[in-house]
Amino acid sequence: MSNQLELLEREALKLSTGERAAFARVLLSSLDDDNEIDEVWAEEMEHRIAQVEAGGVERIPVEIAISELRATLQ
Repeated sequence: MSNQLELLEREALKLSTGERAAFARVLLSSLDDDNEIDEVWAEEMEHRIAQVEAGGVERIPVEIAISELRATLQ
């Protein structure tokens, strides 16, 4: 991962949950022009955020989640 990408990741992780969701929406929409897919993902993100905020899911620190994901992908 480039230094610039690592810096961006660290800064993005400092954002609130809602801000990260909005940022993710912008990034996802920049990948393609299929607005229908973007809308479905946006709805899914909003649903997941609502679950977290309602206490309906177990939360783990994002650093641990990313570490576990990286280990899985290697």
